[in-house]
Amino acid sequence: MKTAFPRRHLGMGRLILVRATWDPEASVWVAESPDLPGLVTEADSLNALEAKLPDLVRDLIEDDGGSAEEIEIPIEVVASFSLRIRARAPAA
Repeated sequence: MKTAFPRRHLGMGRLILVRATWDPEASVWVAESPDLPGLVTEADSLNALEAKLPDLVRDLIEDDGGSAEEIEIPIEVVASFSLRIRARAPAA
């Protein structure tokens, strides 16, 4: 299924923001983009995610008919994770 991504955005070199969040239960990075509907994937590492994203983004934005024009599309990945630790407070 192709996702409509307006060409006017592509022509302006619009940044695609990808948010990657660590899922501790599945031990994977889950990536989604508010800028590109349909972009949802997971990977074992940020390096693996980086390797996956170009083809995934390309598949989501290219028309079935295709265009001879190639453009550069900037992608920014923002990764986050949370953790909790227990520590003893220093004596007063």
